[in-house]
Amino acid sequence: MADSRNLIVGREGRRCPLRGNQNRREGEDMKKFLIGMLVGIAVPVIVAFGYLRLGMAEVRADIPPGRWENYLMNTGMHASVKREAPNAPNPVLPTDENLIAGGKLYLGACAGCHGRPGKPFGGKGPILYPPIPELPVVGTELSEAQIFWVAKHGIRRTGMFANEVWASDESLWTVAAYVKHMNSLPPDVRGLIERLDAKP
Repeated sequence: MADSRNLIVGREGRRCPLRGNQNRREGEDMKKFLIGMLVGIAVPVIVAFGYLRLGMAEVRADIPPGRWENYLMNTGMHASVKREAPNAPNPVLPTDENLIAGGKLYLGACAGCHGRPGKPFGGKGPILYPPIPELPVVGTELSEAQIFWVAKHGIRRTGMFANEVWASDESLWTVAAYVKHMNSLPPDVRGLIERLDAKP
C-alpha cells in the first residue's frame, strides 16, 4: 500500500495533483461567490436607478405615497433626528409663563400648518406628503431637544422649513416646551392660549 503522505507530498517533495485540483476548485468557488454577491448588489441598484431615471416614481402631493415609501422615509427621518439632535434637557423650564409664551409663538408661526388647539382640521388641512402632523390632535413622540432641532434646521424635502434664520434658540426651545406639553397643559394656561387664539 502506498504511503498516505504521498497523497499530499510526493517522494521528491512535489505537491500531488490532488491538492492542486482542490485549491483550484476552492478558488473557482470563491470567484463564483464574489461574482454572485456583486450581481446581487448591482441588480437592485440598477433597477432603482432606472425606476427613478425613467420618471416612474410618483411625486404628486395630492395622492398618498405607498406603504414602502412611508416606511423608508419615516424610518430614515426619525433615525437621523435622533442622531443629530442634542442630547440635552430643555433650558427653558415648562413654567406657566414659558408655556404661555411658547403658545403665543406656536399660534403665530406653527399653527397654520400643525393645527390650532381645539380646532382640528377635520381632514381639510394642508395637503403634503409626508403628512404634516396635527400636533394638538396627535401630539409628538419626539423629545424637546428633538423638537428644537427639527424647528431650527427643518426637514429636507418636506414642508418643514428651517427657522434658525429668524428665530432665536431661546424662542425655539420655548416652542419646544409648549409643543411637548400642549396636550397636558394646566387648565389656566390652556384657557388663556385658547382665548388668545380666539382674538381676531
